Amino acid sequence: MIENRCWPGRTIFSARAVLTLCAVLALTGCTQLFFFPQKELIATPDRLDLEYRDVFFQSADGTRLHGWFLPTQGSAQGTVFFLHGNAENISTHIGSVHWLPNKAMNVFLFDYRGYGRSEGVPDLPGIVADTQAAFAAMLALDETKRLPVVIFGQSLGGALAAYFAANNPHRQRVAGVIIDSAFSDFQRIVREKAGASWVTWALQYPAAWTVSNAYSPIAHIAKISPIPLLVMHSKSDQIIPPHHSQVLYDAAGEPKTLWFIDNEYHIGAMRREEHQERVYAFMADAIATFKGTTRSEP
Repeated sequence: MIENRCWPGRTIFSARAVLTLCAVLALTGCTQLFFFPQKELIATPDRLDLEYRDVFFQSADGTRLHGWFLPTQGSAQGTVFFLHGNAENISTHIGSVHWLPNKAMNVFLFDYRGYGRSEGVPDLPGIVADTQAAFAAMLALDETKRLPVVIFGQSLGGALAAYFAANNPHRQRVAGVIIDSAFSDFQRIVREKAGASWVTWALQYPAAWTVSNAYSPIAHIAKISPIPLLVMHSKSDQIIPPHHSQVLYDAAGEPKTLWFIDNEYHIGAMRREEHQERVYAFMADAIATFKGTTRSEP
């Protein structure tokens, strides 16, 4: 089984040094601390015996971005649009989706600006624009043109997925949305992490005020409805507390499902086949419902 290599020790909120740095930067902004890009690609999908091709495209400001398209063998049911977490790049996060081409699902995953082979420097408005550009690039592929899409985001990518799914101009193509281990609010997660250490406790509110909440999931998740939504989180997540998923679920509209998972690390659920099967079942049901209905433009 391939494990996701975005280890907790490499993630955004796990080190005291990050909290200390956030304190130092409290007057100049903490937004940049949400991004820990890695430029080197550890491996390519052929190492996992997956067919793939490189896809290059441009964001709205001209930044050149890179992604991988993983086609399924035979007839595809749909395409998974995958948004990865804050650290490393698609070559490590592929561990969460490498199993899907064997389930009759195409996969499109890409790197935000500054990650992997994508150019630029990451910032929140930039990666939101990158997400929109990536979705359009995916829809332009011959293999995806007549297929429904499931949006699947993990951690930071889950937060982005909530905002993007609610505001996507192509949402009529979306059959379902999966949000895995996401935080509910950019400012709230900064407050919680700063407040957890005596070093930064006094700066939890000043630090949070330097972060834009314009793209926070909690403010937008209700607009995903009537697209089916799965919110999932490990009960033992040490990076993003699971109560964030409860908050998101409570704010979402129907149809929605909340799944708390036992004994998994942050974004680690997809390493187990039984968890893959449950996620796939949600995708298959959402696609079947989608094909049986006609969804108009919002």
